[in-house]
Amino acid sequence: MKNKINILSKVLVFVSAILLAITIFVPLWRIELAAPQYPEGLMLQIFANKLGGQVDIINGLNHYIGMQTLHAENFIEFSILQYLLGFFALLMLVTAIIGKKKLLFFSFWVFVIFGIVAMVDFWRWEYNYGHNLDPTAAIIVPGMSYQPPLIGYKQLLNFGAFSVPDMGGWLMIIGGVLLLAAVLIETKLLTKIFKKKTALAATIFFIAASAFTSCSNTEAQPILLHKDKCDYCTMTIANNRLAAEIITQKSRAYKFDDIKCMLNYNKENTKVIVKKYFVNDYMLANILIDATKAFYVKSDEIKSPMGGNTAAFNTKEEATAFANKNNTVVLTWADIFKN
Repeated sequence: MKNKINILSKVLVFVSAILLAITIFVPLWRIELAAPQYPEGLMLQIFANKLGGQVDIINGLNHYIGMQTLHAENFIEFSILQYLLGFFALLMLVTAIIGKKKLLFFSFWVFVIFGIVAMVDFWRWEYNYGHNLDPTAAIIVPGMSYQPPLIGYKQLLNFGAFSVPDMGGWLMIIGGVLLLAAVLIETKLLTKIFKKKTALAATIFFIAASAFTSCSNTEAQPILLHKDKCDYCTMTIANNRLAAEIITQKSRAYKFDDIKCMLNYNKENTKVIVKKYFVNDYMLANILIDATKAFYVKSDEIKSPMGGNTAAFNTKEEATAFANKNNTVVLTWADIFKN
C-alpha cells in the first residue's frame, strides 16, 4: 500500500490527463503583432498540427523584410506534436488508474523534460525565423533581426510583438501544476508545510483557480492620467471623471479621454470586436465601471475634453439628482450607443 498514491493525487492526475487531451484541439501558443496600420493587431496561433490566425497577412509582411513564409508542412513538429500530447494524456490516465508512486514520479519528470525540450525547440525556430533573412528582400535594415520573443514583449521595427501561451498552453501549465501538486503530496512535502488537510486542499484549489483565471482578461485596466493617450484623438488623458475604455476580444485595452471618442472609435473600427465597455464614474476619481450598466447625463455644463459632454453614473439615483440639477434627463447605454 505504501507504493500506492492516495485518492486526491489520483484525481489531480486524472484532471491533468483531461486537460492534456484538450490541448490537442485548441491553440497552444500565440504571437500577437500590433502596429498603427492594424488597430486590432494581427495574431499567429500555433496548434498541435497547424497554424492559425492571420497567417496570409503575416506571410505577406514577412516577404518584404526577407523573413520566411510560414507553412505547417515545413515543420516536422506539426506531424508529431499531437501524438506526443495524446501520449502524455494517455500516460496520465494510466497513472491515475494504476495509482503507483513510481509511475507518478516517472510521468512527472518525463513531462517536465518534454516541456523543456519543447521550449528550446520553439526558441530555436524563432531564432532561425528571425535571423535567416533573404538578402534580396525589398526592405533591409543592416544589423536588424526579427526574432520574436520566446515569451513577453519585443519591438520589431514599427510592430510590437507579444508572445504568450494560448488556451492549450495554459492547460498544459495547469496540468503540470496539478502533477507537481500530486508529487508533492506523495513525497509528504506539502503535508509538512500544511499540517491540516483543509489548508492543503485550499492551496491546491487556489493554484488551479489562479491558473484558469489568468487565461483571459475582461477587467478594466487603470487609466494613467497625464501619461496615457486617447486611442481616437491622441490627446493625453487628463480628466479622471470623463474617460472611457474598451477591452477587445483579444484582451487588448483601448483608452479614451471622452465617451464620445470611444463611441466614434467603435463606429469607425468595425473589425475590432469589443468584449467590454468601461466608463469613468463621474462621482468618483478615476474609477471605471461597466458602461452597459451605467446611467448617463448629457449637459453643456459637463464640458468634456472633446465636446461629448456626457457623464456616467453608477446608480440611477445619482444620475437623476445630477440631471434635475441641470434641467436634463437620464439616459441609458442604449440611448448614447445608438446616437
